[in-house]
Amino acid sequence: MKRLSRPSRMPIDPYILLLLGTVGLAALLPARGAAAEVASGASTAAIAFLFFLYGARLSTREALEGLRHWRLHGTVLLCTFVAFPLLGLAARGLVPVLLTHSLYQGLLFLTLVPSTIQSSIAFTSMARGNVPAAICAGSFSSLAGIVLTPLLAAALLGGSGGGFSADSLVKIVLQLLVPFLAGQLLRPWIGGFVLRHRKSLGYVDRGSILLVVYTAFSEGMVQGIWHQVSPVRLGGLLLVEAVLLAVMLALTWYGTKALRFGREDRIAIQFAGSKKSLASGLPMASVLFGAHASLAVLPLMLFHQMQLMVCAVIAKRRAHDPEPAGAAAPAVPARTGTVTATRSR
Repeated sequence: MKRLSRPSRMPIDPYILLLLGTVGLAALLPARGAAAEVASGASTAAIAFLFFLYGARLSTREALEGLRHWRLHGTVLLCTFVAFPLLGLAARGLVPVLLTHSLYQGLLFLTLVPSTIQSSIAFTSMARGNVPAAICAGSFSSLAGIVLTPLLAAALLGGSGGGFSADSLVKIVLQLLVPFLAGQLLRPWIGGFVLRHRKSLGYVDRGSILLVVYTAFSEGMVQGIWHQVSPVRLGGLLLVEAVLLAVMLALTWYGTKALRFGREDRIAIQFAGSKKSLASGLPMASVLFGAHASLAVLPLMLFHQMQLMVCAVIAKRRAHDPEPAGAAAPAVPARTGTVTATRSR
């Protein structure tokens, strides 16, 4: 008898479990007094080093070569930095019915964050889409986000909710932009070392983000802001984020069909244009929101896991779509300055 295959389980990112564990640690043992000052200083240094590594990894030359496919990359940027923020602004009408003001500020910040690189490439590869385009689109989004996310935060968040200020702009430049540019300038000398030790430095990346999360949630516990969140409010937030993701997935799929993109390009646009980067968003939120960062990053953490689960299902279904006549599966470039496309677990 033919054995029935087991249904594939929803992907639970192990890193999300680490993040939740870090939040739990901050709730039980928040950093206070001198320990809080040490944690804050270490977090600041970790953020700077994190963006230095981003700059050292990103190949500007290969990203610029992708400009030949400007319609695709322009569409992804419009989805990421125009369509998403517009939906975020529309969600203001849900305050205070479904969302508190603080949760809405975090939701709006989520819509301003750049797209992912790694998971966009992995899902595009799994769905037999245009992998080189996904690589370039993610790179462009990350580059643009260094500048556009703070500017959009200044325009849309303003000074309310502990959001953006002139001091935040200085911190963004010193903690994010300067280290990123330094990594880009030193890339000819250290780029090879960074790529060869990608796995080891990946642990540094994730450890830095965990430190940022611990510091942010410790400050939140000390400030007592967690009393503002109830299970009902969290349920409302999840509902709003599910609708947000569904709208963006539909827009990036059916909208690109109306724009006459081919199947492979539509897949790349859908996965790059509908997702938000946890790795970029968490450090930025820490700089922008300070003591209020814990509530600000909560919507992003929830959305990150939701997008992984939903996009994994979509990618598996796209992989079984009939191949168009005369079409060939896109090849992954031999060398990339970002990450190599791999199948998502």
